[in-house]
Amino acid sequence: MPKVRYGPRDPAAVAQARESAAQLPDLWSTGVHAVWETDPDALAQVLPPPLKPGAKPYVRATINNVDIFGTPLGAAAISVACTHGEEEGWYSLVMPMTTERSLIGGREVFGEPKKLAEVTVERDGEAITAKVTRHGVAFAEIHGRVGERLEAPAPYVKTDWYLKFLPAVDGHGFDADPLLVRCLRTEKTRLLHAVDGEVVLRESALDPVADLPVRRLVEITFGEKTSDQRGEVVARLDPAAILPYIHQRYDDPAQVHDSVEVQAAGEAQEPAVVQAAGEGSSAH
Repeated sequence: MPKVRYGPRDPAAVAQARESAAQLPDLWSTGVHAVWETDPDALAQVLPPPLKPGAKPYVRATINNVDIFGTPLGAAAISVACTHGEEEGWYSLVMPMTTERSLIGGREVFGEPKKLAEVTVERDGEAITAKVTRHGVAFAEIHGRVGERLEAPAPYVKTDWYLKFLPAVDGHGFDADPLLVRCLRTEKTRLLHAVDGEVVLRESALDPVADLPVRRLVEITFGEKTSDQRGEVVARLDPAAILPYIHQRYDDPAQVHDSVEVQAAGEAQEPAVVQAAGEGSSAH
């Protein structure tokens, strides 16, 4: 009898998959990193409780290319500085990815706000342009000229915070309490250059990072980095307090309120189509 591929895998196969995942080699990314100071009131508005603004109203954007065993991946993240208790870290608003595989694990395991997008890093001589595009809008772009080589920092641990939740089947709230996930990443750098450039944020109704304008550019760098990660659930959160923030995860917030009963009755609504509002930019 032929093996049915949708059938259960034996325990040995499950154990082998888990062991293989635990032994991945360092995957080095090449890309651009930018930090800027934004409007502190705007930053405070995007943080769900119990996260609070950090000492400085910083936004961090990374746009990278990664070679995963011969398969290219574009990966980006736009995050804001925050604190949880006494611990400083970053809360990610959006993590654009170019492949479905890179999107699934992060969203389902860690609660990372990943979305499919076009992510590119292009270098021509000393000119560098890194860009994130969704639905025809290049809503985040970092460009400039690669300058002097900098001393690579020693490995360090970066803390990221994510919300992990499941919208309720009946369209009301959540199926279980939302979780606050703490993810620690040990980052290593083998190449680092200063970049003389700018950050451009374009208006996008679906990815509104332009609401966090560049008030003062702190730094732009170009380099090669790798990191590992380990996560843990640190708190179960009040569903009523988190519900106002779940729209951050979706292009169409209405989809998380779809009811199975409504769909079964043939009354499901079509997702709203929102056009980008233009090409205005905000830069330092």
